This record gives sequence, C-alpha cells and structure tokens, in this order.
Amino acid sequence: MKRIKVADLMTDEVVSVAPVTAFKDVAKLLAQYDISGVPVLDDEDRVVGVVSQTDLLAHTAGPHTAGPHASQRNGSGTGPPTAGDVMSAPAVTVHAEDTVADAARLMTRRSIERLPVVDVEDRLVGIVTRRDLLRTFLRPDSEIRRRVTDEVLVEVLGVPAGDVEVHVVDGIVTLDGRVELHSQLAALLSLVERLDGVVAVASRITARTDDTATARADQARRAMPW
Repeated sequence: MKRIKVADLMTDEVVSVAPVTAFKDVAKLLAQYDISGVPVLDDEDRVVGVVSQTDLLAHTAGPHTAGPHASQRNGSGTGPPTAGDVMSAPAVTVHAEDTVADAARLMTRRSIERLPVVDVEDRLVGIVTRRDLLRTFLRPDSEIRRRVTDEVLVEVLGVPAGDVEVHVVDGIVTLDGRVELHSQLAALLSLVERLDGVVAVASRITARTDDTATARADQARRAMPW
C-alpha cells in the first residue's frame, strides 16, 4: 500500500530566522509572507525553536499572559527582544520520511498549524502546514472503503471477502465482523489507521482463534541463539 510521506507534500523553500534576528524583523517576515510562524535555526541549520504569531503577541502583552512555552524561552528581560527571546523551544518537528497521518496526529495533539520538516540529522529541509495535510484527506469514502477491503483485508491479511463489513462516513471507518486469528486484530487497525484519508477507526472485530500464546512462543524460539 502506498503511504504518502511528509516529503511528498512539504514546501522546501522555507522562511526561517536566526536566534539573533530582531523581534520586529520576525514580525515583518510573518506579515510579508502571510505565514503564522517561522523556524529558528542555529549555525548548522538545526531547528532550535519556532516563533509564531502567538509567541509575538504573548511577548508584546507581557509575561503574565505568555503561553505555555514561556518558561522555556531564553529572554533575559533586557535589550531589544530577539527571536531567541520569544521562540517556543524545543521545536516540535516532523521527519521528511514520516507519514502524513503521523504529522496530522502530531499537529492535532500539539494544537499547532505548521511543522518544520527535518532530515535524519535534524536539519531543516522543509515546512508542512495543516492546509498541506488536508489535501490528502479529501478522498471519497468509497475509495477509502475499497482500499480497506481490497488492499488491507484481502491482499495483506488474507481475510476472505465478506468476513468483515466496512463502512466509511466522512473518513471515519467502522469495521464489523470476524477474522481468523487474534494476532490479526492489531495489524488490521494499524494498517487502516495509516491509510490516507482515514480520520478515525471504530472496530467491532472479533477473532475465531486466540493465537497470542502461540505467537509469543514462536517469537521466543526465533530469539534463541541455537
């Protein structure tokens, strides 16, 4: 099954700043490019923080109204403020090889609008926004149902057609029926959740055979050195 990665959707031309960039210059960049935030990079292009509109407004309003990341900022309270003074740190980032579903869950969990995209050495390679991710969820329910039935159930797990009923409404997948082995349940949920366009999964699947003890024994035997 093809899984869309963050690298497939991200923008690779990113507006960024250094920790020493003046507060006013950061504000000008946000207005000039009509963006909600910028990553803050060190000398090796590693993301050390993010400055958002919320960070700027919180700093302007004063310390008593600062956001949840205020205690992690580097502000000294003296001199003209810089990006390093007002940024939220550590930055919440995503890797280019992560899936779109993983990025969407992270954005939702952390209540953020954009994610800096980094490589294996945590260097900035792009940016991905909620708008970018939403494009992958604009998939017909009928297409999602077909992929769950044909690709996940039949091709990957070998579940006979008709053993599991699949219903999809607005990207929410409901599964009802039985599979042969208990060990298939976790794999089924994991695979369906990762399909592009799936918002949530509700499962009422049961298994005919509990093979968990056998599966653990097989794993133990394979781990033995002889």
